[in-house]
Amino acid sequence: MIGYLTGKIISIKPTEVLLDVNGVGYLIHISLNTFEKISNQQGLVSLHTYLSVKEDALDLFGFFTKDEKEMYQLLISVNGIGPKLGLSILSGIQINDLKEAIKTGNLSRLISIPGIGRKTGERLLIELRDKVDSLASSIEASPTENYKIKSDAIAALVSLGYNLKSAEKAVRNAIVKDAAISIEDLIKEALSELNN
Repeated sequence: MIGYLTGKIISIKPTEVLLDVNGVGYLIHISLNTFEKISNQQGLVSLHTYLSVKEDALDLFGFFTKDEKEMYQLLISVNGIGPKLGLSILSGIQINDLKEAIKTGNLSRLISIPGIGRKTGERLLIELRDKVDSLASSIEASPTENYKIKSDAIAALVSLGYNLKSAEKAVRNAIVKDAAISIEDLIKEALSELNN
């Protein structure tokens, strides 16, 4: 099994990267989160990888962090979630947000992810609720109160007409600047970024 690769980026798209590892080109499927982290890197890039073996294909999936790979492996352990859908889920939500949504039973947040319907969302909640706690040591968990403020701020921005993905990114960036920010200031800061 190929578990980790370090190489030079030959070409990159939001869904895949071609990595030159000592003269061998590996085509690796990636999430949007990993794409955002590696797209501007110069020199060598390292990815944690998962090899999916099927009768007619060998697909390599790459992750910038070990945490993302572990979450991916949890996702594909759920009945009905294959390798491509697992990657799609990680492209539609940050790991901490996904973990918090599963722990708190937030079905509406899960079904807002492209590719996740009500049945799949319910299956995720049932099968992973106890398992996401095992990732607590490696994934930096945000307190539930902080998660509530983030969720409320995102909901407010969406109700103002901004799309979910842009609202999440703006809120995430505002929280990075100040982790103890109030909801009012968080919404103002996010609006300021969205309107630039």
